[in-house]
Amino acid sequence: MTVPTTPQSQSVEKSRRQLWMAAIKPPMYSVAVIPIMVGTAVAFAETQTFDGPIFFTFLAAAILIIAWLNLSNDVFDSDTGIDVNKAHSVVNLVGDRDSIFWLSNLCLAVAFGGIGAIAWWQQDPILIVLVLLCCALGYIYQGPPFRLGYRGLGEIICFFAFGPLGVAAAYYSQTQSWSTVTFASAIIVGITTSLILFCSHFHQVEDDLAAGKRSPVVRLGTATSAQLLWWICGSLYVLTGLFVALSLFPLAALLILGSLPFSFKLCRYVGIYHDQPNQVSNCKFIAVAIHFFSGALLALGFVLPH
Repeated sequence: MTVPTTPQSQSVEKSRRQLWMAAIKPPMYSVAVIPIMVGTAVAFAETQTFDGPIFFTFLAAAILIIAWLNLSNDVFDSDTGIDVNKAHSVVNLVGDRDSIFWLSNLCLAVAFGGIGAIAWWQQDPILIVLVLLCCALGYIYQGPPFRLGYRGLGEIICFFAFGPLGVAAAYYSQTQSWSTVTFASAIIVGITTSLILFCSHFHQVEDDLAAGKRSPVVRLGTATSAQLLWWICGSLYVLTGLFVALSLFPLAALLILGSLPFSFKLCRYVGIYHDQPNQVSNCKFIAVAIHFFSGALLALGFVLPH
């Protein structure tokens, strides 16, 4: 017997699919891709070599680490009650906190299997140490007893985990060495990664306050935070120009200016809707676009002949 499909049941199913897409957050996985892409591009620019198997193994591991971060953060947020009104929390959708907790740990274990394989190929444990440091920062951001994100330190943690550590790890995986240029490029990646987290706070000020989370947007207020976006976004292009002038970056790195339209869109949009949670909730996805296109264009600038 076939159960008839009604417009109402179709609408419910569509809504549930949308919630799952919001919970999985596909665009957010660019935060795994861009540090590895930029670090590898700098390595190629300096050595003219590219190790494909290591690149793709590291990339797969990084994606699994982001899955671990997203799932474990939903678990820890469910413990504090801050996600009580978040319909697209994976824990709320599944209704089983422990299953999501162990799934997140499985993602992390498989990721370290890949990182361990790279270290074994190269007979060098340094990459494991760098990724462990990244994961440690990811844990203290949201995990007990630290929960430093609740003290407004999340953006600083993101900067170092995905910037200096993440980009340096990608560079090291290709060269087994260090580079000043890598750390300069990591500043750009770190800023754009922190920008995503910063923008994710605008629509949840009330929930953050209720849970005792003192995010930067809670501390500064939405109006001041919206004005600060202009300075954050502007710093990307000023710093890139400075690094080009200092000959750390090739001239082609100015391709990053191609991400300017997204920066203007973000700053104008948040400036208008900063105090309207339903409207401003999508601003983090504009920040994701800035992160992806600025990082991809910067990487392209390094790999182009110069």
